[in-house]
Amino acid sequence: MLVTEIIRTKRDGLALSEAQIGAFVQGLVDGGWSEGQVAALAMAILLRGMSPEEGVALTRAMTHSGEVLQWQALGRSGPVLDKHSTGGVGDKVSLMLAPMLAACGAVVPMISGRGLGHTGGTLDKLQALPGYCIDPPREQLLGVLRDCGCAIVGAGTNLAPADRRLYAVRDVTATVESVPLITASILSKKLAAGLQGLVLDVKWGNGAFMASRDEASTLAGNLVRVASGLGLPATALVTDMNQVLGTTAGNALETQEAIDFLTGASREPHLLALTLALAAHALLLGGLAKDLAAATAQAELTLSSGRAAEAFARMVADLGGPRDVLAAGGAGMATAPVQRDLLAPGAGFVAAPDTRALGLAVVALGGGRQRAADAVDPRVGFSHIRPLGQWVRAGEPLLRVHAAGVDAAEGGHAQRRGGHHDRPVGAAVPGLDRPDHPGLSPLHPP
Repeated sequence: MLVTEIIRTKRDGLALSEAQIGAFVQGLVDGGWSEGQVAALAMAILLRGMSPEEGVALTRAMTHSGEVLQWQALGRSGPVLDKHSTGGVGDKVSLMLAPMLAACGAVVPMISGRGLGHTGGTLDKLQALPGYCIDPPREQLLGVLRDCGCAIVGAGTNLAPADRRLYAVRDVTATVESVPLITASILSKKLAAGLQGLVLDVKWGNGAFMASRDEASTLAGNLVRVASGLGLPATALVTDMNQVLGTTAGNALETQEAIDFLTGASREPHLLALTLALAAHALLLGGLAKDLAAATAQAELTLSSGRAAEAFARMVADLGGPRDVLAAGGAGMATAPVQRDLLAPGAGFVAAPDTRALGLAVVALGGGRQRAADAVDPRVGFSHIRPLGQWVRAGEPLLRVHAAGVDAAEGGHAQRRGGHHDRPVGAAVPGLDRPDHPGLSPLHPP
């Protein structure tokens, strides 16, 4: 099958056959397609789109381009569930959600990733815990799942290898935004993980990859349709990312916030509402609750009873992390040597934070990667971040900068005041009414 004819078909706006899509995916894996040819088809898909049938065929082929995990050997009867977020700033939901679902009887082999651009990565957060292993051998992974029901780990090299090469090309050819390609990328890895239910957190706003609610809704609908077409029950929530999720941004800081959330030391209301909503929809997908109200109550009970915290602690210990992670100071995470408060220049309500800029500032402090080979400093970031709509007096902190040195901390101050970005993190605007709490919009299979 000629590569040029496959590219020409999509270039001319025609549908690709399942055989043509299969040839493309095989070429990704065995190198039969050059970088230029992959880029050409990716651009044609971006411009011409794909039908639902094409999307299903592409996702199926990418799923089976490598190993598809099976969990029968676990000997656990619970449904295999997972969650995926399209990425945001301060998004540490996975750290709480996986043990909450496990405490309800689910099996949660949560395949996670590293930070991308201005958004943080779940694996980077967990690696702030000394000794935590993100790529355990298969027998160890099975043992962790048997013991506590959840394991947050990396994908390894054998899950959906076609996606790894395709994404690398998309990243440098301005084709990342293609909805069919985003859908295939997300779902191929989740399907390869052997799931029986998937809840999707599709974010929109100035801290998300999808800037508008309409764009996020389009992606969410496509994800649910394609997942349904491949036999994977899925629900998507379209959620707000116009402010940091929780009160921290930065790997160790977010991990500590997740521990505080699980133990009940602190639960920021927006973060709690989103986590409970995702947990409830996942429990419904897995048949572990009869309705949304019962599912929410069940998720809340895992927190109030301490069962979710216990599952998290066992997971961390089983994967080589601190054995007393829940104890005061037991996480053993390093802290930044320099901490500085950014003070409000005037009194007013916090309004219009530039969430993406704050995420990029974490990267600039060393908490993320500008190149794939960059090392990450888990200590740095921001804490005590004021939420949207909160009243702040002049001279009170808007947030706290955690930096590796004085120069970096002072640079963070200048950057947050607009030195490198058009807008400050939080403008204190007198007289501005408190914004409505962002709603959650679930999308289910058609």
